[in-house]
Amino acid sequence: MPQSNEDYKQNQKLPIAKNEDVEYDAEFADEEDMEAGQRAEQADARQQS
Repeated sequence: MPQSNEDYKQNQKLPIAKNEDVEYDAEFADEEDMEAGQRAEQADARQQS
């Protein structure tokens, strides 16, 4: 008997996305952009640990 969709989901590891398709130009970045970049780096580090 094939696995149910729920069983399948529980047995799969979720992918870790770290190569976002985002263009960044420091010349046009404001304080909020800099802060968002730092948060993204921290989130990536948490996902790898």
